[in-house]
Amino acid sequence: MNWIVQLYQPFFELNNWQTVIRSSEDWLLILTLVIMECLLSVDNAVVLAAQTQSLPTKIEQEKSLVYGLWGAYLFRFIIIGVGTFLIHLWEIKVAGSLYLVYLVYAYFRKQKQPKQVKKPGSKISSPHRFWRTVISIELMDIVFSIDSVLASLAISSNPVIVLIGGMIGIICMRGIAQIIARLMEKIPELNPMAYILILFIAVKLFLSIPAIDIEIPNLVFAGIVFGTILITLGIHYIRKQRA
Repeated sequence: MNWIVQLYQPFFELNNWQTVIRSSEDWLLILTLVIMECLLSVDNAVVLAAQTQSLPTKIEQEKSLVYGLWGAYLFRFIIIGVGTFLIHLWEIKVAGSLYLVYLVYAYFRKQKQPKQVKKPGSKISSPHRFWRTVISIELMDIVFSIDSVLASLAISSNPVIVLIGGMIGIICMRGIAQIIARLMEKIPELNPMAYILILFIAVKLFLSIPAIDIEIPNLVFAGIVFGTILITLGIHYIRKQRA
């Protein structure tokens, strides 16, 4: 019981919240986390929207997303608490960095494979359709939260910063998923850029193990993120001019 209390104690320390809220550097880091969350969760948001389409009424569709939103907050809170403990173990840092590298490898490998046209599935005709959809949304949120929290904790070890960034990111992801999806259609370079940033996060996490002990300052990391975005937009503009 004491272990659980110590695990989640940082979330209930008023001084920690005040320090984060008053710090411009922390808010810059939170903005970075929000951008990463939005860029990396577009596919997840699109799938969630597609799942709700199996429900017959718009009221049920909106209601299922509300339940899913609260569930996403709950699971994010739980996973961040556990993650803040695990991320201090250097073995977990190594495993986490390797897993992030795998995500990058899997993404670029998938891009090289020919895309298959998915056949539309039949709608579920069951009285439990609504709750099955909600459960499906929650399971997807849990899976996504693990990847997102791992990447976020590699950026900042302060659980309050990760929590605020994650909460805002979830709202943005649910609210402007279609806008981001359209933006990525117009600027396809944003998608691989996000995974290049994941690769950099993996390197950042690996360098922080005790045997190496190299910490990349938050301001430097935020600068790299925004710089990468500007470079990506520049590349897109140049390609568009040449086309």
